[in-house]
Amino acid sequence: MFTVNNECDGQFVTSALAAGPRRRRFTCPQAQVEWRLSSHQPEPVMSLPTLRIIGFIIGIFLITLAVAMIVPMATLVIYDRFEDLREFLWASAITFIAGLALVVPGRPDNVQLRPRDMYMLTVSSWIVVCIFAALPFLLTQHISYTDSFFESMSGITATGSTVLSHLDSMSPGILIWRSMLHWLGGIGFIGMAVAILPLLRIGGMRLFQTESSDRSEKVMPRSHMVAKFIVLAYVGFTALGSLAFWAAGMSLFDAINHAMSAISTGGFSTSDLSLAKWPQPAVHWVAIVVMILGSLPFTLYVATLRGNRKALIKDEQVQGLIGLLLVTWLVMTVWYANTTDLPWTEALRHVALNVTSVVTTTGFALGDYSLWGNFSLMLFFYLGFIGGCSGSTAGGVKIFRFQVAYILLKTNLNQLIHPRAVMKQKYNGHRLDDEIVRSILTFSFFFTITICLIALMLSLLGLDWMTALTGAASTVSGVGPGLGEVIGPAGNFSTLPDAAKWILSGGMLLGRLEIITVLVLCVPAFWRH
Repeated sequence: MFTVNNECDGQFVTSALAAGPRRRRFTCPQAQVEWRLSSHQPEPVMSLPTLRIIGFIIGIFLITLAVAMIVPMATLVIYDRFEDLREFLWASAITFIAGLALVVPGRPDNVQLRPRDMYMLTVSSWIVVCIFAALPFLLTQHISYTDSFFESMSGITATGSTVLSHLDSMSPGILIWRSMLHWLGGIGFIGMAVAILPLLRIGGMRLFQTESSDRSEKVMPRSHMVAKFIVLAYVGFTALGSLAFWAAGMSLFDAINHAMSAISTGGFSTSDLSLAKWPQPAVHWVAIVVMILGSLPFTLYVATLRGNRKALIKDEQVQGLIGLLLVTWLVMTVWYANTTDLPWTEALRHVALNVTSVVTTTGFALGDYSLWGNFSLMLFFYLGFIGGCSGSTAGGVKIFRFQVAYILLKTNLNQLIHPRAVMKQKYNGHRLDDEIVRSILTFSFFFTITICLIALMLSLLGLDWMTALTGAASTVSGVGPGLGEVIGPAGNFSTLPDAAKWILSGGMLLGRLEIITVLVLCVPAFWRH
């Protein structure tokens, strides 16, 4: 501990610091510097109060999950389908008791979580919630825990990959539970992307930290007000989407399920045919609109509600995503209409829904687009990496990272032409400093390496190259279906080996938590004092 009134000679400071660990007092008359050195015991990596508060928060999540299971139970009662009611009661009771056991010890006073603790909280909470969210699948579908956990992880991470089939005749309780996992995971990811990832400086997310800071344009005066308006927008879009799907021709039950799945960019459907079960064009266009709404920054919806009507229009992320969708729609429609006998309007509808679903990492499908031809096959594979905007429910690399990469490329090319010029790099009005650039490059590198390693491990298990590569890419990016006959839009992941399902479940978690959040726990230095 020290107080400084003026500069002091470096030699004196060195001698003072070298005086030993015992508590001493040093005074420098020339500079009026007072030093107090004391022995310092290193803090443990995870103290007991810290573990208690992490457990307390996870306990709250589990209790919330247990209460959420009331909705499937109520659905079973409404539809007179009581065969799964007891199983849901057991799942809810087990989850509630586990959450209560973590909450009862209480929350320690005067304990603040450090960034290191936030890594542990984020990863452990997602894993624990997925473990207990799998119980309804395990108890009602009589499937292995591997399949149950895979379905749960796919739901919570809003990936949309599934091991279940015969959805059209499945219990309404399980169907609504799958959609609810998407919905709860979607709002959870928005909160993490807005509040936690910028704090942890993951993958360039610090660009969006100012959206809730005092130095930014005042979107909201307090963070809890931001959360309130985000939840309001999320619930509002879900309600409007449900009404729109219902008006377009779906039953009310199907409409609610698909609205929750679309706004969370998840992709679970109530039919094995996905949206192809409903031939009404209005259903497809409603899905397109809701998917786009879910892939835009929810903080900008908050700004719009606060009176900034041009918040969405001026945002470079939004401009980039909408521009990408329109250009891809146009190119694919021209190609698809000329290679099939479909009218232009119908070709546009098929292209718009499937392209939007892949770009926003939702996972809905209107037919098996992997059979459209080699050009579409490659294009859909590339589009699955892009993702939506930061602060949305979409997965993938995120559009802003591609935009920043373009800015860096353009700046470097201009620097080669004009070596003495001073180039200012800005994105959305924020300066791109070295830390942000380094963070984005690190994320992009590990994102690519993760997909390559998972694909390699899947190939070691005997999967063909198409299934291995697109399975790895679709789960890490959060798209859901892969490409090909096995895991394509017309298939599912049920036939894969159990080891492959665990590997892909890990890929979903890595992709949803922006990879670095999980990998930092694997660094030995994290666990040292």
